[in-house]
Amino acid sequence: MHYKAVIFDLDGVLVFTDKYHYRAWKKLAEKLSIEFTEKDNDRLRGVSRAESLEIILEKYHGKPISEDKKREYLEEKNDTYRQFLGDMNRDDVAKEIRDTLSKLRKDGYRLAIGSSSKNTAYILERTELTDAFDAVADGTMITRSKPDPEVFLKAAELLLEKPSDCLVVEDADAGVTAAHAAGMDVAAIGAATKSQRADYSLEVFSDLLGILER
Repeated sequence: MHYKAVIFDLDGVLVFTDKYHYRAWKKLAEKLSIEFTEKDNDRLRGVSRAESLEIILEKYHGKPISEDKKREYLEEKNDTYRQFLGDMNRDDVAKEIRDTLSKLRKDGYRLAIGSSSKNTAYILERTELTDAFDAVADGTMITRSKPDPEVFLKAAELLLEKPSDCLVVEDADAGVTAAHAAGMDVAAIGAATKSQRADYSLEVFSDLLGILER
């Protein structure tokens, strides 16, 4: 294999914050008298906060909401979400994940995060994962979220690696599209394996080692 670096999505790959996003969005949806289910929440995977709000508002039947009010709602949702994230700690990252990351570093691979989340740094800090990566590209550095390839291209830039030398690990179909658009191969895990569009499929996180050792 020619890969020199591995770029990881965060939510759904290294940590699982869906339950916190769901609770925060549901609280806002209830305030707006909008029905919001876990199935609705699945549509928000891998998309930006602003785009997520627009999806939720598809079921809204009240008075028109101004752009200023939407920004206010987005801040309100994020404040609620960050309160929930405050409960996260080291135990929210499986030992298998930590061991795999450690083995990859020892084998000489450069590691990065490529996430649309603007809370990436906070999540890494809470889970004690910050030092596991050589670079972090997140929602604070980009203007276009997945399926646009910007965040993965930014990660490769920070790693000083060519896109073709990077392997992406993703759990969302939008992330698979973004990685391919960036000129990178993709190892899918979780929900992203269903589309069978990725170059590899991981049943468990540590399967990544087998792919890189081929």
